Amino acid sequence: MASIRNIFNSRTEKDENFFLEVKRIIGFKPKDISIYEKAFTHRSTNEKNTKGQPQNYERMEFLGDAMLSSVIAAHLFKKVPGGNEGYLTKMRSKVVSREHLNELGRDLKLIRYVRTTIPIEQFGGNIHGNVFESLVGAIYLDRGYKYCEKFIGKRVIKPYVDIQKLEGKVISYKSLFIEWCQKHKKNFKFSVYEDTGNDALKHFAVKLQLENKVVGKARATSKKKAEESAAKRAYYKLQTRIDGESD
Repeated sequence: MASIRNIFNSRTEKDENFFLEVKRIIGFKPKDISIYEKAFTHRSTNEKNTKGQPQNYERMEFLGDAMLSSVIAAHLFKKVPGGNEGYLTKMRSKVVSREHLNELGRDLKLIRYVRTTIPIEQFGGNIHGNVFESLVGAIYLDRGYKYCEKFIGKRVIKPYVDIQKLEGKVISYKSLFIEWCQKHKKNFKFSVYEDTGNDALKHFAVKLQLENKVVGKARATSKKKAEESAAKRAYYKLQTRIDGESD
């Protein structure tokens, strides 16, 4: 009997700790804590409900993405009355970029609460942003739009949405570099070359050529990341030239 009581007490304590942690993160009391439990459940657990439907954060992630876009769009619409559609869309993209969402998730240390059968260190960087979006979706399902707006205002808009800084923020150096090359009819090429590194994870080595001259090199765990890093290095190498010709 004592052992059963100990198990019950440990579960109750664990549930109470999770409730308090969620309350601390979102800034108000959750009504239905089970929604947040699902928001931190990775599909590797293979959990299903009585209808056989998967119980993980992926659907909530989709919902959270939509809520973030909605709240940020409304904020920018009010904050920048003179901004046209293109400007507002670009500014919203900077706020909800994958890089920024990953930063938000890391700042809140959300990965600590993820239930998964996969070792945390094996996840890519996007897990942080994915769980952040899922948390936003959970708040909407649990407390509705007003509380969702309150959370995004506190955790995203107030600390991070500075219009002047956002205007100068670069989302993708690769896109910036390509746009500059196309505008000024310059030949460029991203190419993968042999990687002699001894990393446990496979890496891609990419070099970026401008008019047949290498202007940036980078290595990363994906070709896309390596190209972005190579473009970033090329941008800073040619920044005065690119910024001057982009005006």
